[in-house]
Amino acid sequence: METLRLVLLFLHILGFAALVGGLLSQVRSDEKKVLPIMRDGVGTAFVTGLGLVGVLEAGDGDVDHVKIGIKFAVGLVLLVLVMANTRKPTIPAGLYWGLLALSVLNIAVAVFVSPTHVTEVPA
Repeated sequence: METLRLVLLFLHILGFAALVGGLLSQVRSDEKKVLPIMRDGVGTAFVTGLGLVGVLEAGDGDVDHVKIGIKFAVGLVLLVLVMANTRKPTIPAGLYWGLLALSVLNIAVAVFVSPTHVTEVPA
């Protein structure tokens, strides 16, 4: 089960890297658009995130449902916005910056709201 969790986590990180990389590659461009790598990245991140929750729920450890709820909501908004604008030749600058902000927010929630990364200090 741990191997499955690590594979899903690896793919989840790659998905967000593809999404953020696709967004950052257009920072200096005048016309912004949803690139195929962004579409594939957000889809991969969302599906593997659901898989990760399933693996965590099946395990014996505690699951942080607040973190999962926030990441699910932000991820779903990202997925819908990216998929709804995939075929459009360009997207507004506000939507572009919103996608970038939501992507960074989702990563921040993953890092900062995570009991997995907390190290216990011996008493």
